[in-house]
Amino acid sequence: MSAVVNLKSKPAPGIRREIDLGSLDFSNCPVRDMMQKIGGKWSTLLLEALAARPYRFGELRRKIPDISQRMLTQTLRDLEREGYIERQVFPTKPPSVEYRVTELGRSLYATLALLLNWAEANHDAVRDARARFDTAED
Repeated sequence: MSAVVNLKSKPAPGIRREIDLGSLDFSNCPVRDMMQKIGGKWSTLLLEALAARPYRFGELRRKIPDISQRMLTQTLRDLEREGYIERQVFPTKPPSVEYRVTELGRSLYATLALLLNWAEANHDAVRDARARFDTAED
């Protein structure tokens, strides 16, 4: 696979990125590797919540009511494994657990927040484009 993407010719405002896809090792792609974990349905919501303040498990469950307990547990573990959040256990009876964003997670969220803001600002335009596309195919 030898493709070259040169974004110098027509870069988007504020974006400077030049990449030679032919030189990438797709079996060890850092973008794919990282996007796989943060691109999930629940990861973004949890990072958004935890960027504001630490939460206990039950608080997160109430904050995102349509997530199952199993999925919340798994997503929190995945985010912890990646180093984006940390889990602190308090010696109470029963033990309570609090989750908070790490410095690595905060640096990720700074970039992710731009995407979240863009999504909110452009959601209607994207939905309109989908509707036009779907209508044109009929």
